[in-house]
Amino acid sequence: MSNYSVASSPGKVILSGEYAVLDNAPAICMAIDCRAEAKIQECDDRFSEVKSIGYSSDAGEFESSEKGIIWRKGRETYAVIEAVWHAINFNELIDLKINLDTASYIDAQSEKKLGLGSSAAIIVALVAAIKNCDDPEKIKLLTHKAHKQLQGGLGSGADVATSLFGGLIKYQQENYTTKSLIWPRDLFYRLIWTGSPVSTKDKLIRFMEAPDKLSRKELIDASICMATYWQSGDTKKILVGYEDYCELLCKFSSDYDLGIFSMGHKELLSQAKKDNLIYKPCGAGGGDVGILLGVDENKLDKFCFSMRNDFKRLDYKLSLNGVRIES
Repeated sequence: MSNYSVASSPGKVILSGEYAVLDNAPAICMAIDCRAEAKIQECDDRFSEVKSIGYSSDAGEFESSEKGIIWRKGRETYAVIEAVWHAINFNELIDLKINLDTASYIDAQSEKKLGLGSSAAIIVALVAAIKNCDDPEKIKLLTHKAHKQLQGGLGSGADVATSLFGGLIKYQQENYTTKSLIWPRDLFYRLIWTGSPVSTKDKLIRFMEAPDKLSRKELIDASICMATYWQSGDTKKILVGYEDYCELLCKFSSDYDLGIFSMGHKELLSQAKKDNLIYKPCGAGGGDVGILLGVDENKLDKFCFSMRNDFKRLDYKLSLNGVRIES
């Protein structure tokens, strides 16, 4: 690693394929321009120091050894550090100043997480900074390995892939396969935060422990269809496809008690239908972010203007840039 390195990576929104991606169905994901940043600098102190903005208000201290990290304080808070060190087999006996910044993933008013993939984004940024490399293919396996460890083996890696490659992607879990797509020029969107963060890990555990139901297979098939529509770039097919997809996602959520349409998402879906727009939740269930889709930007803005005060439009845009070295 170099004496000083700064790397950043974008957040993510899942457009289709949630949960089904765990069965290797394709997920469509978009990177958004809220970025997590990691700064790494060698120092002459006896211990390495970790500080953060957004991630935690507490500092951490540890000592590097040939066997890994020996923590003085902050082990539980900065599990992300240990996950990355283990993944990249980092055993250099040097002291570091590490700064992690995920402030753009926090709502400034409520100080709640927005649910845009901050954990995956900071892992990607941290690995890139340590390796001084922003080639997604070269650090792909390391970032996925670190994220798996941090999440206790759960998750598909879709958020990691989105932070790595940026833009609009089609992702499949097997071999972490990623294909870049082009956003249709006549398709517009608005991101909406429900004001309620959710624990993705808890939802995944509930889903994985439940017996198989028909809606699981149906969601796999529907995810394949939605991926085909997105690949075609045909806006009409995408929007019409979401009408059936959201109905099936609702059934799937009910079967597995995931609450995907709870915390205001059902209300937003209902209103969007009345306005001839498409709305879908983008989280694991119980809150976080949804996306409003349509061909008329004025209608999208009017919808957002008329929402309840506890719903919030997020002004993040599609980020064509994935992970990158800043300096």
